[in-house]
Amino acid sequence: MYPFVRMAKEAFKFRNAPALTIFGTHVSQHICWPWDIDPWLELNNGRTLTLYDLGRVPLSMRTGLARALKDNRWGMVVAGNTTRYRRRVKAFQRFEMRTRCIGWDARFLYLEQSMWSRGECSSHIMIRGAVTSGKGIVPPASVAEAMGLASESPALPDWVQTWSHAESERPWPPQM
Repeated sequence: MYPFVRMAKEAFKFRNAPALTIFGTHVSQHICWPWDIDPWLELNNGRTLTLYDLGRVPLSMRTGLARALKDNRWGMVVAGNTTRYRRRVKAFQRFEMRTRCIGWDARFLYLEQSMWSRGECSSHIMIRGAVTSGKGIVPPASVAEAMGLASESPALPDWVQTWSHAESERPWPPQM
C-alpha cells in the first residue's frame, strides 16, 4: 500500500520549511518500518522506490515547483530511473534521505536521491521526471520560467547524459 500517511506527515512537517533554490538539497529522516521489509527483514527494493517519493514531494514544495504545478494545472510523472543498491537497511533502522534537482534537458527534469544510514549510502537513484499537461509533456524551460527561474539548465553531469542517451536508444515498446 502507498504510504499516504507518511506522505501527509512529510508535507505537514515541511510546509513552513525555508525555501530551497532549485538546486538545493532537501534532507529528511525516516525509519524502516515492518511493512517496508522483505522476507530477509530488510528494506524491500520496490518499497525503496516508493519511499523516495517522500523526498521528492517536499522538495517540490520547498523549491516552488509544487506551486507552479498547481497554478498551471500540470502534473509530474516519473519517466524513468536508474537505481543502485549498496547497503542493507534493516527493520527499525533509521535513515536519512537526500533529494535534489541536478538540471534538465529539452524534455525531462533530473532528480538525484540517496538514502544514508550509519554514515554510508545504502541506495542512490537518478529519476527522470516529466511535467505534463493535457497537451503532453511541458518543456522544462517553460516550467523553469513559471517558477521565475532562468530557462537554461546548467550542464548535466556526463554520467547523467550518458544514461539519458542510452535510454533514448532503448527500444520501446520492448521487443520480447
